[in-house]
Amino acid sequence: MERLGVGIIGFHHLHSLDYLPHFDAIARTEVRAVAESDPVCLERVCGQTGIDGYVDYNTLLSREDIGLVVILLPHAECPDAVERAASAGKHVIVEKPMADTSEGIRRMIAATEGAGVTLSSPYCWRAHPAARRIKALVDRGILGRIVALEGRCAAGSPLRYLENGISPWLNKKAVAGGGPMHNLGTHWIDLFRWFLKDEVRQATGMVSHLQHRLDIEDNSFGIVRFRNGATATLDISYSVPKAFPAGRDLFIGLRGSLGTVSWSPAWGGTDDEVFVVSDHPDFADGPRTTLRIASEAADGYGGVSGRVYLSETVNAILDGKPPCISGMDGLRAVEVVEAIYAAAESGRVVTVENCSA
Repeated sequence: MERLGVGIIGFHHLHSLDYLPHFDAIARTEVRAVAESDPVCLERVCGQTGIDGYVDYNTLLSREDIGLVVILLPHAECPDAVERAASAGKHVIVEKPMADTSEGIRRMIAATEGAGVTLSSPYCWRAHPAARRIKALVDRGILGRIVALEGRCAAGSPLRYLENGISPWLNKKAVAGGGPMHNLGTHWIDLFRWFLKDEVRQATGMVSHLQHRLDIEDNSFGIVRFRNGATATLDISYSVPKAFPAGRDLFIGLRGSLGTVSWSPAWGGTDDEVFVVSDHPDFADGPRTTLRIASEAADGYGGVSGRVYLSETVNAILDGKPPCISGMDGLRAVEVVEAIYAAAESGRVVTVENCSA
């Protein structure tokens, strides 16, 4: 069996080590090297994993036995790293939101397209079993025409990024690009684009720094309108207390001309409930039901969703096919975030840059 050699670049990120269990479980991959410019952090990682390590990621990129690199550097550093990886002929997965700005992602797309290599980002909620059931309902027309969507993602305090010095850069706007809307809201933006097969046309929003008074916002709110007229609200924050179950308050809602869906994802769990109401005559479980969706437990980033995303992306690379989630998907999500931020600053509705593309 052909195996894809993997290198991981950047370990001042909460998710870096969490990729290892997934690649260990995927038969077609093998992590062969890691890179981290902080020698103390690198020594710790190599000691824990037994994997070859380099302070200079260019040394990792020079290895012929590595075909895919996963980049988890501070967002502002990712465009340069992707350009160098593409120049070395490596396929690339960049941890979302991929860069601090949309311009950085455009550079990534140009570099990887020019080199003929894959570019993807782990928007792995698309791979969640419950999300795929909801997508099937939307595609079958069980909800009718989708007119409104609601997304909430409230995570813990941004002060957690300072703990043990793992990723303090996430609290610096110039390096991270933004706060929770940039770092987490892109997940729901991507998911809604995928549900609707549509792009955001306009956005407005507001942000708040009241809770932690940091450079980045701690609470952010967006209202976006898609080309087909559907409106989505986004409530994205670093706001839940430590005692909150699993450290996440999550919700996804869809309203259509014939039905609705409500889902509170079981962060860190494997049992999800999706409440569906539909007047569609072909909805066999109707007019209302609770879908109980069990997912397989999997160690690693995003649980089974992360594993499915990585497995599908690796298979696409090895089979010479495009990945399900492309660099362009990452670009579209960040363009929406930038429009929300611009609207919050100006107090006006902002047209999203891609809407005329």
